[in-house]
Amino acid sequence: MTITIIISGMAGSGKTSLAKALANHYSLKYLCGGDALKEIAMRKSYHFSGDDWWETEDGMKFLEERKSNPDFDKEVDDFLKKKAEQGNVSITSWALPWLGAKGIKIWLNATQETRAKRIMNRDVSKLDIAIEAVKKRDKENIELYKRMYGYVLDTDLDVFDIILETDNKTVDELAVEVIEFIGKQDNE
Repeated sequence: MTITIIISGMAGSGKTSLAKALANHYSLKYLCGGDALKEIAMRKSYHFSGDDWWETEDGMKFLEERKSNPDFDKEVDDFLKKKAEQGNVSITSWALPWLGAKGIKIWLNATQETRAKRIMNRDVSKLDIAIEAVKKRDKENIELYKRMYGYVLDTDLDVFDIILETDNKTVDELAVEVIEFIGKQDNE
C-alpha cells in the first residue's frame, strides 16, 4: 500500500511531532517544508540549528527576505508536491493541501496560547515573547499564502480530510485518531 500523509496547521500546532509519529508507524519517509526552506536559507548564507531557528533573530530576518521573494516557497512547494506524488511519505506543508496534492490531508487546530507554550518549551523563551512570535508568524504566513495562492491559511479548511484539535491531546492520541481514520478509508 502506497500512502501519502500531508499535515498542516499553524506554527506550534503539532505538525512535526504527528508527521514523525505517522512516518514511524507506517514506515514512511518524513519531509518538512520548513526544512526545505532552511536549505534555501543555508544557500543564502544563513546559519541555523534546531527546530527553534524560525524564532531567532536570524530566522526572522530570513522570513522578512522570504516575504519579498515567493520563489523560495514555490521551490519548496514544487519539491514537496513531487515527493507527495511518489508516495510513502509523511509531509508537513502549509501549501500542498490547497495545491491539489494527492494524499490524506490533516489540519491541526490549537489555540495561540497553546502553540506559544509549545514554542516556549521548545525554544526556552518567555511566554510573552513566544505569544508575540506566534502572532507575528501567523499574520505573516496568512498574508504570504493569500498573496501567493489565494487561500486563507487557518480559515479555508474544506480541502482537508480530517481536522484534529490538538490543545489537550498527546501525539500518541492524535496518531491513533489518524490511524483509525486511515483504516476506515481503506475499508471503504
